[in-house]
Amino acid sequence: MLTQLKQTRHFHAGLFLVRQLEFALFDFQLHARESGGSMAEVLSLLSTIRGQVAVIQPPEWHRFPHGFGHIFGGGYGAGYYSYLWAEVLSADAFAAFPTHAPLDPAVGNRFRNEVLAVGGSRPALASFRAFRGRDPEPAALLESYGMRQ
Repeated sequence: MLTQLKQTRHFHAGLFLVRQLEFALFDFQLHARESGGSMAEVLSLLSTIRGQVAVIQPPEWHRFPHGFGHIFGGGYGAGYYSYLWAEVLSADAFAAFPTHAPLDPAVGNRFRNEVLAVGGSRPALASFRAFRGRDPEPAALLESYGMRQ
């Protein structure tokens, strides 16, 4: 039973990620406009994006933008993508710890010194690069969702 439960860990992971991409693209494209436009234009934009990336199309009467408070409630304008970006950084940083020795002191000390100790004194990407020695790789996110072997 435990094995079966573990096998469901990544069930619908692809759908989840595609939906997050849909939300982020909608947020970017909506905020790239000079003006928000009419509700019909907003719904048309979302429909176009869904046509490009969505696996499951919601019914025509569904009004998702009316409840998408993240991008209309202040502070998130064109920033919804940061949810997935944070997961990319997290998964890639975790991948630095070897599976055979996840408590490797050398890796732990490098993480402490290059990420935790510096806090917000430098850009997060600079801290990531100092820790990993390279730019983030989105493949780590896919692997964390069981989508890459």
